[in-house]
Amino acid sequence: MTFSLHGLAVSRGIAIGKAHILAHEDHDVRESLIDLPEIESEVARLRAAIEASAEHLRQMRDRIPINSPHDVAAFIDTHLLMLGDPTLAEEPIRLIRERRLNAAWALRNQRDAIVSVFDQMDDPYLRTRRDDVEHVMNGILRSLQGVSLARTAGAEDRLQGAVLFADDLAPADALLMQHHGVVGFVTEFGGPTSHTAILARSLGIPGIVGVRHARRFLQSGELLIVDGNEGVVVGEPDQRTLAHYRRRQDERARYSATLNKLRRAPCVTHDGVTIELQANVELPSDFAAAREVGAQGVGLYRTEFLYMNRPDAPTEEEHFDAYQQLVKAVSGLPVTIRTMDIGGDKQVDPALTARGKGANPALGLRAIRLGLKEPTLFLPQLRAIIRASALGPVRMMIPMLSQVEEASQVRELVRGIQAEFSAQKILFDPEMPVGGMIEVPVAAVFADGFAHVLDFLSIGTNDLIQYSLAIDRVNDEVNYLYDPFNPGVLRLISMTLKAGQKARVPVSMCGEMAGDVRCTRLLLGLGLDCFSVHPSVLLEIKRVIADTDAGVVRQLAERAIKTSDPVKLRRLLEEIG
Repeated sequence: MTFSLHGLAVSRGIAIGKAHILAHEDHDVRESLIDLPEIESEVARLRAAIEASAEHLRQMRDRIPINSPHDVAAFIDTHLLMLGDPTLAEEPIRLIRERRLNAAWALRNQRDAIVSVFDQMDDPYLRTRRDDVEHVMNGILRSLQGVSLARTAGAEDRLQGAVLFADDLAPADALLMQHHGVVGFVTEFGGPTSHTAILARSLGIPGIVGVRHARRFLQSGELLIVDGNEGVVVGEPDQRTLAHYRRRQDERARYSATLNKLRRAPCVTHDGVTIELQANVELPSDFAAAREVGAQGVGLYRTEFLYMNRPDAPTEEEHFDAYQQLVKAVSGLPVTIRTMDIGGDKQVDPALTARGKGANPALGLRAIRLGLKEPTLFLPQLRAIIRASALGPVRMMIPMLSQVEEASQVRELVRGIQAEFSAQKILFDPEMPVGGMIEVPVAAVFADGFAHVLDFLSIGTNDLIQYSLAIDRVNDEVNYLYDPFNPGVLRLISMTLKAGQKARVPVSMCGEMAGDVRCTRLLLGLGLDCFSVHPSVLLEIKRVIADTDAGVVRQLAERAIKTSDPVKLRRLLEEIG
């Protein structure tokens, strides 16, 4: 009998194939004390397990097909870098030597400690970096316990044309999916910004995550349909359902071919208004993806990863190396580097700041507030960004502004560093633009004031909506209130755009709303002419822009933000489409 299960769609498309269920991965790790003479051999065993995991990943990387997206190698390299980080082994080794714990238990302690830090983060992208920690540490645990790292070894024939089901999948598993001809995947856990989800999107493998308790209903060998658009798994489909989804597969193939034609096409509305489409990036794989879809620049480069999982602050050279890599990778396109947005939801090692989280971290000492109070953290980053400006068109962006004085202070710091560099004959761009994010409601209300002291503005809708509606967007009890179409939110966005237009200061949007195709026409109507989105959705946004008459939606949007009648507003939003 046909049945359906529901989860979170993370990779679009329709997959039809027989289920292949990976064995449940449960590392039964028990605490035990080792004898003093065994300590160094246990340390050696841990180091050997780390090297075995690294060797497995290197072998996987060597097997990557030539025509694979750049993301595949980049994510495997990310895990190799984690394995090569001395701090990954230092704490478990300390536990082995000081508390005489067995290697597996020491490693598990360290894994749980790191994961707990990520679990406290509000940012969904950074929060799901916990998955990378889990995948890397679990690989070491498998090696310690003598379990084969090749989870699908010997299953090549069964994987061809199959839908893979597992508790969770690592990026290396995504490569196995491609290599063995897997057509789709379903997991009980995971999120839309996990590396596996990002890889699946790059590889074009439809996938759904968060299908809890699916193991109770699925059996290996039964026919499944994975609807990666709606987040639905259909089991034992009848002929009518099967025919319906095969038609949708054909439609999707034609749609994808249409999108591919837009890669090098100009981004222009139906009535000839030019729109700029940039990309949000963080990892090296994002650089390649941004180029692949024809992004016109990097509208947001997140730098928080440089501060994570370390007791010491990143040096100026570490910052510069990361920014140099980005500028070179995008080959002359403009790059917007956001200064550190740590504190609040993105907690770092307490040793970095020697400050507590506070009762309400989201409203506490975070982002630019922390930077101005902790110059030892902030100044090396400013210096590195200014040095990177000599390599290409670099812009600096300040997050979490709530007072114009904060922007003025940063500009003063920048001028001081530039004067020092001039005296030392260090190259930099003296005209490097300095802009700020509008993500606090008061900053939107006073956007005209910020426009007078900054070179550009960028609307961060994630926090702007959250703070405007006084809700925690990751709290399941209240996140139903998170609404980008709330009339108050729309007015704040409109105020910011109009302030920029009046002051002749460019305004872009880099929040999730910019990458939501449901919002594209409305944002065009409000006057947004620069979108910065994840590379995976850029072509879909471009298609909507090409099909939109900017003049028509502008009139409708003006009427929408002026109405206070919820029924009329809903009708206007539906008309804008």
